[in-house]
Amino acid sequence: MSTSLNKAHKEDFLIELGTEELPPKALKSLSDAFTRGILSGLEQAQITFTDYESFAAPRRLALLIKGLDTAQPDQQLERKGPAVKAAYDAEGNPSKAALGFARSNGVNFEDLEQEETPKGAWLVYRSVKTGQASRDLLPEIITQSLNNLPIPKRMRWGASRTEFVRPVHWLLMLLGDQIIDGEILGLKAGNTTRGHRFHGNREITISNPADYAQVLHEQGKVIANFATRRDIIREQVEQMAATIHGHSVIDPDLLDEVTALNEWPVALCGRFDDDFLAVPSEALISSMKGHQKYFHVENSAGKLLPHFITVANIDSAEPHLVVAGNEKVIRPRLADAKFFYDTDRKHTQDDRREKLKPIVFQAQLGSVFAKTERIARLASYIAQTEGGDSSLAERAGQLCKSDLVSEMVLEFPELQGIMGQYYADNDGENPEVSKTLYEQYMPRFAGDQLPSTLIGCAVAIADKVDTITGIFGINQLPTGSKDPFALRRASIGVLRIIVEKKLNLDLEALIDQAILGYQEQGVSLPALDNLNTTVVNYMLERFDAAYQEEGIAVEIINSVKALRPTRPLDFDRRIKAITRFNAMDEADALASANKRVSNILAKAGDIIIPDALDETLLSEVSELELANIVFAKKEEIAPALAEGRYALAMESLAALKQPVDLFFDQVLVNAEDEAIRLNRYALLKQLRSLFLQVADISLLQKS
Repeated sequence: MSTSLNKAHKEDFLIELGTEELPPKALKSLSDAFTRGILSGLEQAQITFTDYESFAAPRRLALLIKGLDTAQPDQQLERKGPAVKAAYDAEGNPSKAALGFARSNGVNFEDLEQEETPKGAWLVYRSVKTGQASRDLLPEIITQSLNNLPIPKRMRWGASRTEFVRPVHWLLMLLGDQIIDGEILGLKAGNTTRGHRFHGNREITISNPADYAQVLHEQGKVIANFATRRDIIREQVEQMAATIHGHSVIDPDLLDEVTALNEWPVALCGRFDDDFLAVPSEALISSMKGHQKYFHVENSAGKLLPHFITVANIDSAEPHLVVAGNEKVIRPRLADAKFFYDTDRKHTQDDRREKLKPIVFQAQLGSVFAKTERIARLASYIAQTEGGDSSLAERAGQLCKSDLVSEMVLEFPELQGIMGQYYADNDGENPEVSKTLYEQYMPRFAGDQLPSTLIGCAVAIADKVDTITGIFGINQLPTGSKDPFALRRASIGVLRIIVEKKLNLDLEALIDQAILGYQEQGVSLPALDNLNTTVVNYMLERFDAAYQEEGIAVEIINSVKALRPTRPLDFDRRIKAITRFNAMDEADALASANKRVSNILAKAGDIIIPDALDETLLSEVSELELANIVFAKKEEIAPALAEGRYALAMESLAALKQPVDLFFDQVLVNAEDEAIRLNRYALLKQLRSLFLQVADISLLQKS
């Protein structure tokens, strides 16, 4: 048996890849994927470590792994050979089988061992496979991680055929104080990095992996840790805003992007002309954020101040010149926004609506103008159904997409809806109509707020339902990976609005109205057959994930879905009622009883079960008692069911547990007398129908 010569211990490991400036919006995700890939490779190689720290800056991706095993663990190997009794021939010499087993392991017969087992003795070969040194494995692990990075388009540089997201200029790989002998992306590893492009653009030697961040900070003017740099920027921006008695508004995505643009961040405050404040603040903010990566500042009332905060990647000896340069750059940007706003106000929303006619919503479904016609029609129906002002809903629907062709939205697409509200106010539209033009896109994302008015809800629902119906109607259903019209999000939005705003809308009626809107325009829907059923089922299925995220059991959801309630608010009330019922002590027994009843009635086959009971055939005490309480409960819960108070109805039905248990304990359902048997079936049918007015609780059965 061989012995291990591998003396593994732990060392810190550092990898740094030096590049041209990496894409700022992708830096964080690149760093995360780079780290995950290396850690996954180490795990697969069974190399352990104690901790790690990621680094990401404009010109570098790096990872420090603390306490890394310098080698894989040794592996104890064992192969079982032939039985000992078959290992020798008649003369006592090793058999061909035994010799062959020894050869297959590369050893002599004498090196084999014997192992006693309950089934007899066997030849075995035991050995130790020495683990490979980590320094030999790391280059390939890192290369694989780089190959798997989420890079949509790679580039080449110089005469090399090497590809990466940006040109790579240096490679640092240290295990302890030793350089790893390896090559990655065409570069030989060393122990040097480079500092800040302006403050420390020189080679800096790293002698110890653990000193990386400190040395780079002190000698290179680089704050390598992304999170540390982000915290510094946040603090600087907040402090700078406080100096002008304002409050900085820090968008997390913008903060990440600015962090990715700077290695040595210095926040500076600039100013713009007060005249620009006449432009909607959202437009100014979009211009500052989108073009210049500035943070805007508000006063205590939430009003935009004529200031901005920029983060420079340089500690200038004359910061006022940097500020002046930024003020010079932002002025024409804001002037453009003012020009767009002033130009747009010379035209009404009605004027712009005409420009929607040549713009295609979807090739088979017509123009955006045609879509506004359908939205207006459906929104009017929704408002009327819910007791709102149908004429206002229709007007809001007609104007809801007009701002898409405004100069401002063409320049800043993220302002759609926002500018629509401003322009409608400028036109003198009803304030509720104006507000709806902004709220029509709600909810924009999970957890987003909902429209505040009924008219806003009506247009938001109409827009989404029209899209869902039309896209399903032309057989362009979303797949697992493709949902170009965001139908899942639209469906969830419709359900949220109806449920949370307590609207009594029926999905089937909404889809029917949406289909009529297309038909009135002469639009052909190839999937018209069963379209309503298909769309409603798809939308109701969106409930599943939402309820499961709330911790509601699948069997509860299925018990309600079995009845297919098509009013989302009604669906939600049933879910809540069954959730409460399922927590009651009586729930399991009644679920089992309902399952038993369901099976009995199913086995009855084609037999026609009477709807009414013949009381003269109720001979057993237990069935009489059950019949009486079933009749009583039917009357008792009727008002609650009519008002959708399902929890109250289920709480009342919980009292059926004892009489139901006694009935099944004491009564033979399948009596020999056919009339008595059918009468008992009728009683069970009525019992089950009580519960089926809320849900199929037989699906709750836990055992």
